Amino acid sequence: MTSSDLRRQLASLTTEAFRPELADIDRLPTLDIARLMNGEDAGVPAAVAVQLPRIAAAIDALAERMARGGRLIYAGAGTAGRLGVLDASECPPTFNTDPAQVVGLIAGGPEAMVTSVEGAEDSDELARRDLDALKVTPDDTVVGVSASGRTPYAIGAVEHARALGALTIGLACNEHSTLAAAAEHGIEVVVGPELVTGSTRLKAGTAQKLVLNMLSTITMIRLGKTYGNLMVDVRASNDKLRARSRRIVSLATGASDEEIEKALSESGGEVKNAILALLAGVDGPTAARLLEESGGHLRAALAHTAR
Repeated sequence: MTSSDLRRQLASLTTEAFRPELADIDRLPTLDIARLMNGEDAGVPAAVAVQLPRIAAAIDALAERMARGGRLIYAGAGTAGRLGVLDASECPPTFNTDPAQVVGLIAGGPEAMVTSVEGAEDSDELARRDLDALKVTPDDTVVGVSASGRTPYAIGAVEHARALGALTIGLACNEHSTLAAAAEHGIEVVVGPELVTGSTRLKAGTAQKLVLNMLSTITMIRLGKTYGNLMVDVRASNDKLRARSRRIVSLATGASDEEIEKALSESGGEVKNAILALLAGVDGPTAARLLEESGGHLRAALAHTAR
């Protein structure tokens, strides 16, 4: 694609549109600019809401595969790639997932998290190599993320994953995007032109973060990683999380501090096991066995003990 072709393509994208009414924004008082930005951001959730049926369908398909042992793999460049890596990195401490279960791929590799890696986003071959290194299977789900919906790295990842039989989701912020069309589940959250022309780390980035939050969080809820709205699979890896673990057990059971400490000790610090032990009146090993037989779903394990 020539430089002039690319310019014409970008000019046709909603995310790249120029807004003449904001041409003098740099002359405004800081508070006025902040109000403008805040007003722009307020419309993002409504744009996401339009896509909720598509998001829900994608999550159901994703959760089905993850229940079979599949992985969730994000692939993107620049801000989109960083958001995928961020979402993936927060799953182990929040839901006690294996670090290899939710993976974020960014064009250019880890270095691209903090600095621009020139040309990486333009390479669909790089996306194929990155996916091949992960040995993608039909149980896996690959989510291509790109505000424009035209980023070769994200499109290449989706196309290659689909050829390998994996579930594919394309998340973009323009209608009729190549990325959404390439995926089985296309999600296009159209938030409109940015306050600063083409700066898609703004509204488009916010929209992508909201959707990625849904993809991972609701999938984990479907997989039994929560009990109600409690993070019962939280990994207590620091003082704050250890305190949170005790609070979660308390909220779920109403047990005394002494009972909670005993249950957590006997379960090796596993919150879900401790809750089951306290609510069902079983010991730690029995709680672990019941949860394993119930596929890790606490409600199912509790229902089994109530029979």
